[in-house]
Amino acid sequence: MPSEIVHLSSIAGSPLVDSGGDRLGRIQDVIARLDLGDAMPPVVGLKARIGGREMFVPIGRIEQLGPDAARTSTTKLNLAQFESRPGEVQLRRDLLDRRVINVATARLVTAHEVEVANEEGVWRVTGIDPSFKPRFWRFFPRRFRGHDTEHAQFVPWHEIEPFVGHVPTSRLKLASRRLARLHPAQIADLVEAASHEEGEEIMAAVGSDKELEADVFEELDDEHQVEFLRERSDEQVAAVLARMASDDAADLLLEIEQSRRLPVLNLLPPGKQIKIRNLLGHNPSTAGGMMNPDFVSVPAEETVAAALRRVRTSELGGQVLSTICLVDGAGALIGTVSLTDLIRADPGAGLSSLLEEGAQTPTVAAEEELPEVARLMTDYNLIAMPVLDAEGHPIGMVAVDDVLEMLLPEEWRRRAAGARQ
Repeated sequence: MPSEIVHLSSIAGSPLVDSGGDRLGRIQDVIARLDLGDAMPPVVGLKARIGGREMFVPIGRIEQLGPDAARTSTTKLNLAQFESRPGEVQLRRDLLDRRVINVATARLVTAHEVEVANEEGVWRVTGIDPSFKPRFWRFFPRRFRGHDTEHAQFVPWHEIEPFVGHVPTSRLKLASRRLARLHPAQIADLVEAASHEEGEEIMAAVGSDKELEADVFEELDDEHQVEFLRERSDEQVAAVLARMASDDAADLLLEIEQSRRLPVLNLLPPGKQIKIRNLLGHNPSTAGGMMNPDFVSVPAEETVAAALRRVRTSELGGQVLSTICLVDGAGALIGTVSLTDLIRADPGAGLSSLLEEGAQTPTVAAEEELPEVARLMTDYNLIAMPVLDAEGHPIGMVAVDDVLEMLLPEEWRRRAAGARQ
């Protein structure tokens, strides 16, 4: 346990006295370094108003730091005028009463209090309290404040990502390493709950991982997708779409300004362009509009081992890979097998031996409307279902999440309220 714990609201505004007890000035803020990647960032000093000037007091000159006053280790101080330095934040100005990301719960919370503790002789920022109780305590005189060691909702710093875009001289960035632990849908929830500036900061952080950025864009609602693409160039928009699933990329392309659609589409890789153009030719509420044109098909005369090799080398998502299409020499669908059946089967067995004789494979035509697609997937308890052209060739796969997204009411898909606290 730390030997000393104090809180920012108690420190800020308290007197600064010298070792003899004479008052030197008043503490305005606590300065910490956030650019070192520490689990508990070190406090480097105090900003104090002394003789009408804002001065920097190094933490090494502070002998005692308490809720009532800060005491220096000497009666003589040679102090420099305060100036913000890169990598440092003023905790009162830049963090207190501002929202931060609680990575452990994937929620936005407000730092109503900031805890500072002496850990083995080094003052560090140890966490925040998002409850309203600390704000209530601020109305009491300092000597009556009783919250310095009790925090029922205390969040340790290693579970927090603060927003730093508003820090004037900051070279800090919202760290992507902690955000990467979250599911893309959770990150999208955070973006939708955040202000535009906070959302931009989150998207900039995940942008260091282009695959993660594309996954987050897939999870954002239409309004936020457009919001965060509006200020990007056509080349940048195309780069995001190129990494998204083709069906999601087609949906997003329809949401951007009409004048930009064709230029962005023309910047996509040729293979991606063809898939998206085909998808755009279907009504969005039909199987053709919902399907993902990327799927795995294997000739029925191949072995189980060959099919598993195809699955292992595929970069497709889990839902699409859960169902493998078996085709004849002309490319027409013979049937489907599940990934589970492949794993359980003898690697040397022929794929056609996995098909049940006389069993019907549920499929839909590209023109089939949403109700029939949903009924079939429900009746057969399917995760994914093939979409066939007029000749019986598989041209895509409808996944259950795409069907659910179409069926859910618009207000149910707005998750922003659930990400606030």
